[in-house]
Order: sequence, then structure tokens, then C-alpha cells
Amino acid sequence: MNRRIGFLALAILMAISVAGVSAMGGKEGGELVIGANIYSFADNFMNGVMKPELERYAAGKGVRIEIVDSEGQQAKLNDQVDVFITKKVSVLAINLVDPASAKAIIAKAKKAGIPLILFNKEPTEAGAMASYDKVWYVGTNSAESGIIQGQMMVADWKANPAWDKNKDGVVQYVLLKGEPGHPDAEARTRESVKAFVDAGIKVQQLALEADPNWSTQHGNDKMAAWLTSSFGKSIELVICNNDGMAFGAINALKAAGVKLPLYGVDALDQALTHIADGEMNGTVLNDGVNQSRATVDLAINAAMGKPVTEGTAWKLDTDGTKAVRIPYLPVTPKNYKEFRK
Repeated sequence: MNRRIGFLALAILMAISVAGVSAMGGKEGGELVIGANIYSFADNFMNGVMKPELERYAAGKGVRIEIVDSEGQQAKLNDQVDVFITKKVSVLAINLVDPASAKAIIAKAKKAGIPLILFNKEPTEAGAMASYDKVWYVGTNSAESGIIQGQMMVADWKANPAWDKNKDGVVQYVLLKGEPGHPDAEARTRESVKAFVDAGIKVQQLALEADPNWSTQHGNDKMAAWLTSSFGKSIELVICNNDGMAFGAINALKAAGVKLPLYGVDALDQALTHIADGEMNGTVLNDGVNQSRATVDLAINAAMGKPVTEGTAWKLDTDGTKAVRIPYLPVTPKNYKEFRK
């Protein structure tokens, strides 16, 4: 079955199973309003996938969602949460700027007695989630994306001996990393390379650069600089923490007339096109659509005082983390058509 169709079927089932929420279905008969943010509208994935789906899905459920841009500033997000509380929104859906600052947001929600759904960026502070009984998390298993990306790269490396340009049996790689300290960036960086080590393949890191904005421009600038550096001709593999930076790297490679194995994460539509054109070897579906839907479903139930997964297909982790985790999926030249919208 086409996996996109499969996801749509799942969404239809959930839409049927979750009672529709009318515009008057909020607290004490008032309008149900979700106060939400995106950590930065400059992020390809968050603004291009999650924001529109949050808006579309909430509208389909008959609730109002207000989404603001935190512009990559935790202080700005703190102020935005204060504004939402002053407006007396029914529930908060917050995409943290700094995963290490979750307790401050949770404390604000707790003091105001407003349920809180954190999404996409998981708190890194010990005990943060346990500090409030009305806070939950929607996201992924951060390590899973790096593991899947690494497994794809290992399989392809073994299948393509010519990729080892200097025939030394060592993978000479460069890595475009996302936001330092972000759970996804740290896990993807670690696990993607660890897959080679676990497979008994030696690796050599030629360069690694991080970008808090995960941007295409960063990918372009760093890849262009690496190609003209002293180690430029030694690069055998390009690892990218997300598709946005991968797009920039592809632009730089094309401008230099160089072709190298390259992998990303997110499975954005543009990435599927690059795979089809042979400019990208693989990516990992970061299912922002279902992350958005789970966030809205949990927010609605929380606002109405129901168990957050009631009437949905979502499941909370059994380890007490109060988290719904959406699985990642590998996207390769063999199956990318299944992920076309």
C-alpha cells in the first residue's frame, strides 16, 4: 500500500473515532482555543510541514489555533506564553526553543492551571515532565532517525565499493549538524556514525559544522567551503541532520560539478525530487503530519478534561514519560514514490 495513503487512512480513522469538537466545545461551553508556537518559522520542516498541518487539522476539528513565531528566542517564547495565559486559551501547544528551558514553560502553565502539550522538541531537564500532571509530549524517538539513516548508509556503502575513493577501507565523511543541544541533532549525529562502527567499518570525520537554524544556506556555505579546502577531494560521504541543510549541500556540489553520496532527514517533497534525480541517496521520514495531528488531538482532549489519548489511535509510552512517539521510516531510491503526496 502507498504509505502516504496509509497515513491518510489512519488519519480518517482517527477523525471518525475522535468526537468532533464544535466551536463551542471548550471550557465551560466557551470556544476551545489552542495557543501554539513554532520555535522558528525559518525552519523548513516546522514551518513548511507542521504549521500548516496544525492549522488544517485543528480547523477540521472545529477548534481555533493561534500559532506565533518564537524566532529562535526562548525569551520571546516565554513572553508569548504569558500572552496566551492572559488571553485564557484553553490549552497550550508549545514547540520549545531551548529543550533545557522546559521547566519555566511548564511552571507557567501549572500556575495558570492550563493543560500543556509540548511537541517536537523534548525537554532535556530531569523531572520536567513530572512537575505537572497536565503536561504531555508529542514527538519522536530522537535516536531512531539517526539509526535508520545510519543503516541506509551502511547498506549502500557495502553495495558500492567505488564510494571508497582512496580504497583505504575508511569512510571519510563530513557532517552538517542541526542545532547544538537539540535532542534530534545530537542523536542523529551520534547514531548515524555509530551505525558504521557497529558494522565494523572504520570512519574518519573530516569536518562537522552545526547550525541552530538547520538552514539550506548553511548547508550550501559549508559544503562549498569544504569542497575547496585541503581535504575537499577526500570527502566520500555527506551526512546531513535534516533535508534543509542537505538541499544546500546539493546546490554546492552541483555548482562545483561534484557528485557524492548524500543523506538527509525529514523526507520533504523537495528531497523526494532530489532522490528521483539521483542527487540524494536517501532520507528518513520525519512524520510531521502525524506529529501535528497527535498534538491537536491531545490538546483537545486535555482542554476538555478527558484522558489525552481517548478516542484516538495514539498511545502513550509505557515508561511514564507521558509521551506519544511517531515512528520514523526510511526513504530510498527504491521506495520514495510511496511517499509522494
